[in-house]
Amino acid sequence: MRFLLRPRNLYVLLSYCVLSCIPFVPRLFGLPVAHPGQLAGIALACWIGAWAVFKRPAWFHWLLLPAFLALPMELYLYAFYGQGISTHHLGIVFETSPAEALEFLGSKVWLMIAVFAGMLAWFISSWIAAWRTRDLDWDDVSRWVVLGVLGLGVAVFFYGCSFGIAPPPLPAAAGPTSSASASAKNSVAEITAAPRPGSLPPAHRLPPLAHWARLPLDLQAFAQSWPFGLMARGIDFYKERVYLADLNRRSASFHFGARAARPADEPQVVVMVIGESSRYDRWSLNGYARETNPQLAQETNMVVLPDVITSVSATRLSVPVIISRKPAIESLKDGFSEKSFLTAFKEAGFKTFWLSNQISFGKFDTPVSVFAKEADVVDFLNLGGFTDNSSYDEVLFGPLKHALADPAPKKLLVLHTLGSHWNYSHRYPQQFDKWQPSLFGVDKPVYTDIRLKEKLNNSYDSSILYTDWFLAHIIDALKETTQPASMLYVADHGQTLYDNSCRQVFHGHNTQYEFHIPAFAWYSDAYQERYPDKVGQLLRHRKAKLATENMFHTLLDLADIRYPGERLEWSFANPAFKQHKRYVDSYGWTDYDNATIKGECHEVIAKGKPLPRN
Repeated sequence: MRFLLRPRNLYVLLSYCVLSCIPFVPRLFGLPVAHPGQLAGIALACWIGAWAVFKRPAWFHWLLLPAFLALPMELYLYAFYGQGISTHHLGIVFETSPAEALEFLGSKVWLMIAVFAGMLAWFISSWIAAWRTRDLDWDDVSRWVVLGVLGLGVAVFFYGCSFGIAPPPLPAAAGPTSSASASAKNSVAEITAAPRPGSLPPAHRLPPLAHWARLPLDLQAFAQSWPFGLMARGIDFYKERVYLADLNRRSASFHFGARAARPADEPQVVVMVIGESSRYDRWSLNGYARETNPQLAQETNMVVLPDVITSVSATRLSVPVIISRKPAIESLKDGFSEKSFLTAFKEAGFKTFWLSNQISFGKFDTPVSVFAKEADVVDFLNLGGFTDNSSYDEVLFGPLKHALADPAPKKLLVLHTLGSHWNYSHRYPQQFDKWQPSLFGVDKPVYTDIRLKEKLNNSYDSSILYTDWFLAHIIDALKETTQPASMLYVADHGQTLYDNSCRQVFHGHNTQYEFHIPAFAWYSDAYQERYPDKVGQLLRHRKAKLATENMFHTLLDLADIRYPGERLEWSFANPAFKQHKRYVDSYGWTDYDNATIKGECHEVIAKGKPLPRN
């Protein structure tokens, strides 16, 4: 075994050991590691299998390239977000345009390039070492034994996948039984033992795998292992893309059976504004000391909703919960089998519009775009730039004006804004740069530099001021129609902004600042005349504990749309409204109202054991 200590051999083995230890990195950040023994065993089994199949490390080393390149991202996510690479993170990477990525990274892009260059150098140098040594070749008879065992295991696994696995036998009932009960059991046994002709399996189908032959293989644990577990994560991401691409076709037959309770020719306008990265406590409507909502504060028909939370602090996961009946605790799952409220409104005779200042992702469907495609009119105004005037939300005013002028009597308009998306100083024109010093005019600021905390926060507040102006103009446009009009505004998630002595910024950190979001309802005078009871219920429930899950049901109720299976108890515009548990994705699914707000970052920590992530 002395040959293992030769520099080349030691370098190769230590490189592989480092890759295998990545699942245990969370302990360096004070985070638990689930089933460490199982993770170590899976990694060892994978290495043995790869070595047996390829014989030489140099011949399977190229399979490890994704692991080398993904290592910096995995460490970054553990350090700042407490979790490793997931399908969600891969989705963010693939759904982010180059322009947005460069804007977000700023001058750090050179550091990122240097890090990846270093990882590539490590990969190549370890491959050269593996190629030049023959000491690590596995060429004795034990390799064939392992290959035989591996082949048998693969055969058993695929047999179980093809023909199923038999359940373990039920334990025999203890204690004496009467003759009558024994006779009854025998009769039942005779009946169940003889299958009906229609239930007989095909003659060619083999019996299921015996329960005792089932392999102790946990695919979820395998996905968390390194480096080979990354393949499972990549497969999950690929399955999500296929699922999303096929979702519209497979859900084409889905119908709500929705209908308008009032005549089809009665005019009505319903508007849903989805905000971006907006934080509850930075709105002066909610008590913030700076006057960030001077125009909305003048509106008389405003119903401010002070206690609304989002289930997850990421746009691609939170928006589907807002616009469909997708449960909060399923927001991490791929897609959703139902359509959004756009389809329900269409069924009820409304013409629907999706007007977005978010980026359209071309051939790639996202968890949001698959719903947006349901609208009669889909208009993405931001074609990829985040640094010029085209990214201001006021670019939506033109399409909004045309939509309101459309001759259809009933209309639903969804406006998906950029709101306070980073870079905050690019979200508003100079006349809104109220608080100084700010980042306005700074080219590619280094957001990770905590010394920019004051400028970053000032620019963020100015972006909220611009949002106030933008929303007030939408309300003015609705007033000009003189039609019964209602509007809901809700942000997709909030932001962490180096609060107190917290060294975290942006979102994805499980903080109260990201889950507690601003929201309000507005109604026109004509709407109040037509639906005085609904307005009364809005006012009655304005301080209720709400979640983004309530928005789907409330928006349809505001439009007086009825459909089978409706949940009026989830509409805060209805007398049947009842509060429900509000779960947030914080180290598992945590009951927000039964949690502790911890530390300077205001992390949301469950008092009990949170529900596991799906």
